[in-house]
Amino acid sequence: MNNIFFTIAIDGGSASGKTTGSKLIAKNFGFKILSSGKLYRYLALCILKNKGKYNYNFINKVAKNISLKKLSSNHLYSPKVTKLASIIAKKKYVRFSLKKFQKNFIKKNRKIIIEGRDIASKIMPNADLKIFFKCSTKEKTKRRLKEFKKTNKNIKLKEVEKSLKLRDFNDENRKESPLLLVKDAVLVDTTNLNIKQMEVKLSKLVEKYIRKKNGNL
Repeated sequence: MNNIFFTIAIDGGSASGKTTGSKLIAKNFGFKILSSGKLYRYLALCILKNKGKYNYNFINKVAKNISLKKLSSNHLYSPKVTKLASIIAKKKYVRFSLKKFQKNFIKKNRKIIIEGRDIASKIMPNADLKIFFKCSTKEKTKRRLKEFKKTNKNIKLKEVEKSLKLRDFNDENRKESPLLLVKDAVLVDTTNLNIKQMEVKLSKLVEKYIRKKNGNL
């Protein structure tokens, strides 16, 4: 299985389980992961450090110097970063600058997962497997609150819920690369799934599609 080429496009709203699901697949099948959401969050963090100022040249400069290591900061998940990431994601030139990074990631690896909001529709329309994650707002809020508590212990549940609803609304309704369920994607609802149940479900799904493409390895 180490010699196969296989691509997985994962989409879904905030805290829908797509990042956790991606990590489970990567662990069990040896895939490399890229979270496109972190790219936008990283740009947003850099903009905030630049006193909120940005233009095409600034975005392009930051995008060219992104590395996977830089995308591991816990500060990427603050409410301010989340709000700004949603705003800049609407801009065509921002998405174009980050698209280059994602395309290079695909070229450099044999087995890859890219997860985000426009992966199956724009970044990997020919992916071997497309998965769309969904989850109830109540459950998503609980998950994201736990993440935010790592950097802001005083954050409130309602503040997180408001931020999530706004992000999902903006992602679904933006003109440029909106979040959508493509017709050939597999829908996975994680609302009532624990980690183990999610792992089993996704493992069976990935195995099925790998066999479909490569036969019994």
